[in-house]
Amino acid sequence: MKILVLISNVPDTTTKVKFTGDNKSFDTTGVQWIINPWDELALTRALELKDAGAVEKITVANVGTKITEPTLRKALAVGADEAIRIDAEPSDAFYVATQLTQVAKDYDLIMAGIESSDYNGSGVGGMLAEMLGINSVSAVSGIEIENGNMTIHRDIDGGSQTLTVPTPLVVVVQKGIAIDPRIPSMRGIMMARKKPLNVVPAVDATPKTTFLNYELPPPKAACKMVDEDNAKELLRLLKEEAKVL
Repeated sequence: MKILVLISNVPDTTTKVKFTGDNKSFDTTGVQWIINPWDELALTRALELKDAGAVEKITVANVGTKITEPTLRKALAVGADEAIRIDAEPSDAFYVATQLTQVAKDYDLIMAGIESSDYNGSGVGGMLAEMLGINSVSAVSGIEIENGNMTIHRDIDGGSQTLTVPTPLVVVVQKGIAIDPRIPSMRGIMMARKKPLNVVPAVDATPKTTFLNYELPPPKAACKMVDEDNAKELLRLLKEEAKVL
């Protein structure tokens, strides 16, 4: 079985977000880039399945410029066998999914995080499955492979669901798919330098959405302290200012 894990290149969650002077683009100056946390958990589970002998090869892929290659190299250092970078500036989910169709056709299982921590769009996995004409399962919290048969576990309202789904298949994973992301070892980092990172040219595609400008959320108000004996004032603040009552 061959697995393709989709990797988003996102700013570290501690990054201070800034925009250019006209607020039309993200300012990448000084940004540290990482693997999207949900994609990192997907990769971790894929590696666990490989360790168990159920997977032959793991490939990671993303749509991005050369700036994303260190992130792909980290995925290789963690344990992926090869990486693919589609040479394009990712714009929206439709554009990204369209680009990925050209490299995602020959895999039994395609794994995508439920969303990326930058745009939180949650659209690429489902769109890719539709474009490829294969099944997809969302909100996946567990994957097991035994004797070539795949069992999917997912959380639903009020309980859980277990499915047996034939391949090829796209799974959109959420928290619970793996516990702790793997950390690359020194040996893994050295080996990653020799693993293939293939660059594929982009295909013609027109994004479906356009970003006009960005704005930061309003700054948080100063914390107000209320004396523990002044319940009346606390209720007033919650009702009139916080408006949660």
